[in-house]
Amino acid sequence: MNQPIARLRCLRSVELRTQASLESTDFYSEVWGLRVVEQGANGAWLRGTGEHHHALQLTQAERNGLGRITFAVATPAEVDEAARRLELRGVPIVSGPGPVDDLGGGYGVSLVDPEGRVVELLADALAVPRLGRDDAVPVGVTHVVLNTVDIDAAVTFYCDILGMRVSDWSEHQMAFLRCNTDHHSIAFNQAEWTSVNHVAYEMPTVDHFMRGIGRLRHHGTVPLWGPGKHGPGDNTFSYFADPAGLVCEYTSGIAQVDEDRWLCKVWRRVPELSDLWGTAGPPSTQVRDHMAGIPDPGAFERFDLGRAS
Repeated sequence: MNQPIARLRCLRSVELRTQASLESTDFYSEVWGLRVVEQGANGAWLRGTGEHHHALQLTQAERNGLGRITFAVATPAEVDEAARRLELRGVPIVSGPGPVDDLGGGYGVSLVDPEGRVVELLADALAVPRLGRDDAVPVGVTHVVLNTVDIDAAVTFYCDILGMRVSDWSEHQMAFLRCNTDHHSIAFNQAEWTSVNHVAYEMPTVDHFMRGIGRLRHHGTVPLWGPGKHGPGDNTFSYFADPAGLVCEYTSGIAQVDEDRWLCKVWRRVPELSDLWGTAGPPSTQVRDHMAGIPDPGAFERFDLGRAS
């Protein structure tokens, strides 16, 4: 049996390709609560209160999509070993292994999954001092939900290649995958096309979560869905749309997994389990349309790899 290529420590950051990078930068910094680390003509890097250099990278593009997902690994040697194992297993590599030519620095390798998503494994990236957590602003990115045309193939790849573990299923519609004790860092949603569903940001407590929602309301931004509390993951949720129409989520209180005791569960897809509080109601057509996004060929288009068979 093949070993996973690396041990993922955590989800570090997400790059979003956006039609509205300037407006979105203003939204995420002035309303959402992130701080701009650097901004240029083609995008921006924004941080939370945690120690990662940035949680979100916005890149100007002709249409919305996922740029890349970055996971932390421990050492450059692990990056080199990951690259060796990727080559042996025939997984495309689009950059590295080596020093990363990016604002956050580090040593990394970027692979392409079967649906064209770029996944970066990064060690020795720049760290920044933690900021105070009194304000109702995000610590960082905590999970990404991805729309997939083949949920079984997606789960198999991320478990076999990247060593993630399935925490729970929501019937055969969603799968929640973890790389550390957090219930999920990635979730897959069975859909008509490949796209990013939403990006979730961790709020330290329920109080921070609710005060953050209040700040958005003060700025005239109301939730697409929420606030509520999910069954799978046991986390709070409130979903919003950014200026480009991409979905962002405030969340808190994600379930913590004890590897020796956790039992994967299949949840029924019923309103009382989608929202344990009963405050949000069922998701609207509007939020479902935003979460569906548009078809995203990803690396197949940007790196001229050709589609996987």
